[in-house]
Amino acid sequence: MTCRSGDRALRIVAFAALLCSAVAVPHALAEETLRVGKGFPSLFQFTPLDVGIETGIFKKHDLEIETSSFAGDAKLQQAMAAGSVDLGIGSGPALAFIAKGSPTLGVAEEAGPPLAITLATLADGPIKSIADLKGKTISISSVGSQTEWMVRELSRQQGWGPDGIKTVALGDVPAQLSALRTRQVDAVPFDITTAYNLAASGEIRILLKFGDIVKDYVNHVIYATNELVAQHPDRVRDFLAAWFETIAYVKHDKADTVRIASGVLRISEPVVGRVYDETVRMLSDDGRFDAKGLAVLSRSFVEMNMLPSAPDMSKLYTEKFLPAVR
Repeated sequence: MTCRSGDRALRIVAFAALLCSAVAVPHALAEETLRVGKGFPSLFQFTPLDVGIETGIFKKHDLEIETSSFAGDAKLQQAMAAGSVDLGIGSGPALAFIAKGSPTLGVAEEAGPPLAITLATLADGPIKSIADLKGKTISISSVGSQTEWMVRELSRQQGWGPDGIKTVALGDVPAQLSALRTRQVDAVPFDITTAYNLAASGEIRILLKFGDIVKDYVNHVIYATNELVAQHPDRVRDFLAAWFETIAYVKHDKADTVRIASGVLRISEPVVGRVYDETVRMLSDDGRFDAKGLAVLSRSFVEMNMLPSAPDMSKLYTEKFLPAVR
């Protein structure tokens, strides 16, 4: 009798432990943190991440999001390679890093044509039109950057050849703005949020929106580390499901989106509201990669000497984690 009672007690304890573990697993998954980096801190088109966090959409998908921002694609890709970031939101041209061996993969197109990139000059400066830029100097963030290619494309379309406008790499926005103010450069390709904020104060004048001359493009991409893709594919799917639910919310509720984005960007709601009106349509509703946009990117990799030849773009991204199209 004693033996049977002991066996029964052990079975009860084992069953209780099994029950506890079954309950604990969903809880553990619910508390799992995904580390998501932004390639640039000041872009409106990256603020859906903040909207999804504040509105509880990511939480609804059992995701805790830890955010960070970086000074460009190279820094973001380095952080992902080092294992300090699981997912990143960067530029389309960063797909070239994958062709060079970066341990990441594009998992969604985040934004299409470059509606959020402008070219601006001093409001009281001598540059009055695009025609005045021939032979002039424009700052860019870095050699081989998206903005350098767009400046070269502008020069090409004007009939001046790819080098009809000079470029100088100056790094982040404050450095480029300083060079413009001291008239060391003639124009700067600002993101539209920064441009509208400076234009509102009367300091600059917007000469061009690159979305007017570059119609097919993959402006931004969501990246995942190869490790996350291989070991936790469901988390990639959950993140993208939450992301595109957030995009639907962003496009439905302008007022709340502008409120949240204004706080994140530290720019007034009227300016952010104007940015919203002009750029929200560039945000992809489903994450599918645009074939024409990818073709333009492929061409730019060679033109900018980022790669010796056009890569097989299909190896740089996947669409298998995207939510089903309704």
